[in-house]
Amino acid sequence: MKKIIFVKHNISMFLDRQKERRKLQAALAQTRPSLVVVYGRRRTGKSTLLKQILGPDDVYFVADQGEAHLQRAKLATEIARQVPNFDRVLYPDWESLLNAVAQAARPPRALVLDEFPYLVKNAPELPSVLQKWVDNAPERPHLVLCGSAQHLMRDLTLEGSAPLFGRADEIMQVRPLSAGWLPVFLATNAAQAVSEYAVWGGIPRYWELRRRYPDHAEAVRDLLLDKDGVLHEEPLRLFLDDMRSAVQAYSIVSLVGGGCHRLSEIAARLQRPATQLAGPLHNLIALGYLRREIPFGEMEKNAKRSLYQIADPFLRFYFAFVAPNRSRLELGLTTQVWAEMAARLPTHVSGIWEQLVRESVPLAGYFGLEWGPARRWWHGNGPEIDVVAQSTDGAALLVGECKLADDPDPVRILAQLRQKAASLPFAQGKKIYIGLWSQHGPAQVATDIPIFGAEVVLTALRQG
Repeated sequence: MKKIIFVKHNISMFLDRQKERRKLQAALAQTRPSLVVVYGRRRTGKSTLLKQILGPDDVYFVADQGEAHLQRAKLATEIARQVPNFDRVLYPDWESLLNAVAQAARPPRALVLDEFPYLVKNAPELPSVLQKWVDNAPERPHLVLCGSAQHLMRDLTLEGSAPLFGRADEIMQVRPLSAGWLPVFLATNAAQAVSEYAVWGGIPRYWELRRRYPDHAEAVRDLLLDKDGVLHEEPLRLFLDDMRSAVQAYSIVSLVGGGCHRLSEIAARLQRPATQLAGPLHNLIALGYLRREIPFGEMEKNAKRSLYQIADPFLRFYFAFVAPNRSRLELGLTTQVWAEMAARLPTHVSGIWEQLVRESVPLAGYFGLEWGPARRWWHGNGPEIDVVAQSTDGAALLVGECKLADDPDPVRILAQLRQKAASLPFAQGKKIYIGLWSQHGPAQVATDIPIFGAEVVLTALRQG
């Protein structure tokens, strides 16, 4: 039996989130009681973020899926740490408990209800009770509602018919961390961080799990490929949290991950009219799992030329390598699957590298200019261009190509890019800037051709 060597880290790292911390601290510093809603996919660090800004006079409660009266008893116990003897009373309903909090001689500064959807699941009346409490209890503490069930959290606060609609002082979606922070967290170089990000994405908990292992391959095999691995069933858990239909979401993302990028292809494989997929696709995009890609220069309404891609690197890796091999992985053939993956991994990393380069364009100030968002460009069966962006003043066009390694003949690549750029229908009258991005290449000018490395890209993303 193979022995796994775990790497110990004594430093607890809390990266980035400065903007989120400032907003939360400002909301909880108000003289009048605030209502704050925090949501985001599981494992993004929502609870850790809240714990960073809470003080000794605050009450933090993590709900579970127990019966409502048991949840009230547990919450009363937590409140009793701030309000003596609060848990000696049996509260028959949520209204009586919340009113008791507001009427306490010294109520807590803030009441945080984490995993709030669990409370609502067993007490559907709770949002309406909270609405009444927020509207009519001026002496109440600040209220923070947090949850990973994104569709429910959004429905409770953003839907016009929701009881709490329009009452939140701050609504915060905690998104995955930027790839720029991964070299810091894993103490590795930028090029290797790109390969790591291509598997773990920007989810802090996945980073923590990865950091326990001495190398990348061991972490992937143990956490993802092993049938008992912590992350082996992770996508299904995500969809159960975030979507009303986990089966439909899993099916759509699985098809996109398997190469169905056009709406017509997805609909055909699902044997459903394309018109019935608009809602599910919109939800998957809103939750950050898919993205709709349109060639540079095309109008957003142009659905004919749009493609659907998996936006999240972790899911993209999972549905490319784990999901198609589930049967073999159930038999314990982890080493065999990993060996077969090796030949395809560079293509997967290349796609993530291109995505990171495009994200860096508006942030890095390439060629000393300010650029708008970058996209790919393609037309029919003709050549593709990895990076196309227009300067914010509209006078210049950036055209670039992404490589995993430094190209031995950059002059040839430069000539090809110039030829492609000249044929672009929107290039007339603009000054053309040509750039090459190499994951393992130099972050400097070589042979008068700018070659930007991973360090430049990740630094821009970290500071963006």
